[in-house]
Amino acid sequence: MNTPDFGELDRILRGYRLGVLADELVEAGYTVVLPHLFGEAGLPMSAGQVAKVLPKVCISREFTVMAAGETSPVVAWLRDLARSLHDELGGPGVGALGMCLTGGFALAMAVDTSVAAPVLCQPSLPFPVGRRRAADLGLSPADLDVVKQRGCSVLGLQFEKDPTTGTRFDTLDRELGDAFIRVDLPGRGHSTVTVHRRQEAVDRVLGFFDDLLSG
Repeated sequence: MNTPDFGELDRILRGYRLGVLADELVEAGYTVVLPHLFGEAGLPMSAGQVAKVLPKVCISREFTVMAAGETSPVVAWLRDLARSLHDELGGPGVGALGMCLTGGFALAMAVDTSVAAPVLCQPSLPFPVGRRRAADLGLSPADLDVVKQRGCSVLGLQFEKDPTTGTRFDTLDRELGDAFIRVDLPGRGHSTVTVHRRQEAVDRVLGFFDDLLSG
């Protein structure tokens, strides 16, 4: 993946509103950046789009979808992006919110000190095929050690009966201890703050960002 052209951020990313949650974050006073990592920008989510995009993600070298104990290469780009934004805008740091395939990326981004508020919404990589993958966090042991040493708070949200998240929240409980703030929503669903939005989940995200990023 090419190095991000930070000179084009205003034109491409910054302040770009997509969906209710992004609008709410903008209204709360945050600068919102939505990196476009896969799929076609502007198209609504549908089963057809998922069927079209998923095979491309699976064969991309930028995404680790099956291997355990590895950080996806695309995370290096996202860390650079967060660092550049923090350098330019200042403040306590950057909030990183990952969902589904990118859910674990927020945790991996927390290796960089510019990321102050990582949020993991239904993290689904690596695909939970077998016990080892189901429990894996999608980052290397070295990256996990750095996150643990930082001791920053990490918010995680999932539905109790979502099979795509495996048992990785149990792993986060064990590895991060009190630094991991776990939110298990009752029932069956997947997209905690978008398609299957629960207001409780949205409120927890907004409160988390307010606690760590305001001031």
